[in-house]
Amino acid sequence: MNELNKYLDVAPEVQQALAEGKPVVALESTIISHGMPYPQNVETALAVEKIIRDNGAIPATTAIIKGRLKVGISKEEIDYLGKKGLAVTKTSRRDIPILVAKGADGASTVATTMILASLAGVKIFATGGIGGVHRGAETTMDISADLEELGMTNVMVVCAGAKSILDLGLTLEYLETKGVPVLGYQTEELPAFYTRKSGFKVDYRMDTPKELADAFTAKLDLGLRGGMLVTNPIPEEYAMDYDTINNAINEAIKKMNELGIKGKETTPYLLNEIQLITGGDSLKSNIQLVYNNAKLAAQVACEMCNNK
Repeated sequence: MNELNKYLDVAPEVQQALAEGKPVVALESTIISHGMPYPQNVETALAVEKIIRDNGAIPATTAIIKGRLKVGISKEEIDYLGKKGLAVTKTSRRDIPILVAKGADGASTVATTMILASLAGVKIFATGGIGGVHRGAETTMDISADLEELGMTNVMVVCAGAKSILDLGLTLEYLETKGVPVLGYQTEELPAFYTRKSGFKVDYRMDTPKELADAFTAKLDLGLRGGMLVTNPIPEEYAMDYDTINNAINEAIKKMNELGIKGKETTPYLLNEIQLITGGDSLKSNIQLVYNNAKLAAQVACEMCNNK
């Protein structure tokens, strides 16, 4: 841990909660810098933290600020990331050592949040949707590092499924290969971010936060390496029509291919394009599903603490 202290800052409140065996939920910061415009990004981030507190847990938003790995950041730091926006590097595993060495800023993706949470001893993380296998990956090999991280880092990720801009079938196949359990919260169907439907089944349905906590506790106790993916459907009233969102996605992908956009730029481009096509409806849905995931993650974190 002493080596880590050279690089890692765990907020005092988070440190105390972990020391006392209290529930903590990690949060990413890409949604702040790359997910939506200022000041909406900051308002959303603070609202997510409040939901976690209201449900009995301590929030730990993760980021890299001036080369320091942060688990738990202040309102001022959230505002700083929100104002800097796209100037902050979207950070995956490969980027971490470079940004640390350069003393630069980084917004944590799913993979990076899992790494930072794990370094600090935080077991549960709430996000919007995970990255996955991109459409056409059989030729481009465009597969998100999020999946690789889920295969090796012991953190439960609560999300609204994989973003429907991806190839969901191949994403599930990849997770199966990596031995990652994909659980549906009160559903047998994999939710697809903006919609509750995808046409694909999850591995197991779980109906209560306690069932989820028990499954992850067993995984950790057994020393089985890797994460667990909890897919939590967007609330019915905020879900988008399946055909409407799919048509918007197909239109956005066609534009992206024409522009030759590739790699880590694809997801921010597509989400922004889909928001424009849907007249902002997709952004509203995105915010609501993050709130919903934060609530469930906090409830599971509380149940995990009861298992100790």
